[in-house]
Amino acid sequence: MSLISVNNLTFGYEGSLNNVFEDVTFHIDTDWKLGLIGRNGKGKTTFLRLLLGQYEYKGVISKNIELDYFPFEVKDKEKMSIEIINEIVPSVEDWEVIKELNLLKADTEILYRKFDLLSGGEQIKILLVSLFLKGNNFLLIDEPTNHLDRETKNHLVGYLNKKKGFILVSHDRDFLDQVVDHIISINHTNIDIQKGNFSSWQENKDKQDQFELMENEKLIKDINRLEIASKNTARWSDKVEKSKYNTTNSGSSIDRGYVGHQSAKMMKKSKVMEKRIEKSIEQKSNLLNNIDRNDSLKMIPLETKKNPLIIANNLQIKYKDKAIFNKISFEVENGDRVAIIGKNGIGKSSILKLILESKIQYSGVFKMANDLKISYVSQSTDKLVGNLKKYASENKIDESIFKAMLSKMGFSNVEFEKNIEQMSEGQKKKVLIAKSISEQANIYIWDEPLNYIDILTRVQIEEAILKNKPTMIFVEHDETFIKKVATKIVKLEK
Repeated sequence: MSLISVNNLTFGYEGSLNNVFEDVTFHIDTDWKLGLIGRNGKGKTTFLRLLLGQYEYKGVISKNIELDYFPFEVKDKEKMSIEIINEIVPSVEDWEVIKELNLLKADTEILYRKFDLLSGGEQIKILLVSLFLKGNNFLLIDEPTNHLDRETKNHLVGYLNKKKGFILVSHDRDFLDQVVDHIISINHTNIDIQKGNFSSWQENKDKQDQFELMENEKLIKDINRLEIASKNTARWSDKVEKSKYNTTNSGSSIDRGYVGHQSAKMMKKSKVMEKRIEKSIEQKSNLLNNIDRNDSLKMIPLETKKNPLIIANNLQIKYKDKAIFNKISFEVENGDRVAIIGKNGIGKSSILKLILESKIQYSGVFKMANDLKISYVSQSTDKLVGNLKKYASENKIDESIFKAMLSKMGFSNVEFEKNIEQMSEGQKKKVLIAKSISEQANIYIWDEPLNYIDILTRVQIEEAILKNKPTMIFVEHDETFIKKVATKIVKLEK
């Protein structure tokens, strides 16, 4: 057993008004399997890079173990994938690479293709092979499940369950539940560590939030009651104090003493109440600091009398005249939310591109209703540039609604001032989603929308879809999201 100790850690990026971490102290046992969670932009990746010693900081981070960071950096993406693996794990034999790739159910031919020509899921698989073969250092694993199909994700679960300890950044709730035994959460005001998986952490968090909300409401009532009582007591004290000077009977000196005593007693009572108010206000200030706003997102889908909107019968997408999956048939009617699932590289995104009227080769029957308004969330964020105002204008969406959606998804005032290319991947994906839900459309086409998106925002998106009932076709690997949102599932098989 080893420890990673963090003492009085303070860190902020140069030029930033606010620190990412402020005087943070905690200790980690390296035998723990830790899930690191938090809103996008809260510093999860920054924290991992601080552990690696890549940034200067104030405070002390002590460790006596070697660390590996995943995903590994690929400097030359034009090299063949096998060359990339050999650079990361120089001593590896080709048969070991092929064995691991077969376990991931991936075609070995991707080893001899340029890395930058692989799909997102295939690239992750190449890096996972490198991870599995590299050794037994303590792992810092940053969002490994983006783009991963269910089968590969299950294999990664098996690998991590055999590992002794690691820190894993992930927003996939089902995945976290299967592999971690501790949760480290980066909150608004602190970093908290709890034993258990994500579900047990969420249950504890909900209970704590509910307790604080009830306690906050109780303190507000107490403060209001005490303030009224204190003002009344002070007013009575002042009135009694004035009355002693109006005493005219023969025992006036005795009466004045008695009245003065009563006045002082009431004033003392008022001071006690003021101290109780101050104490209640102090207690109240310690509540609700880590409760995330969970404001509702709103979608306004366009209704259409056309039905069904899409018909596919014995459909096959073709690549160089070769079908890439078995024949499928489905219909999309108003209100349907269709999840397209299958292995990486099998053609899920190609179906979405066909719907978007790209020049995709296919066989079978494919029909769409005329004049449908479509809202699209792409898998890639590479084309996002410029500021949010310009982006809203170019995409003909209401800027105030667009920014309101981003605010509800956790964007701060500082983030609104950034150019999009300066944002994290999670923030960029939020820009794409905020654009889509700000648009009125007959059908929403979303291609892996939740990559890099934090858990709280995933819940907000789920609730918005369930409440507003848009017609959708989507590709997604988050099992929880699919179970909650999809009304139909189309599975692609080779």
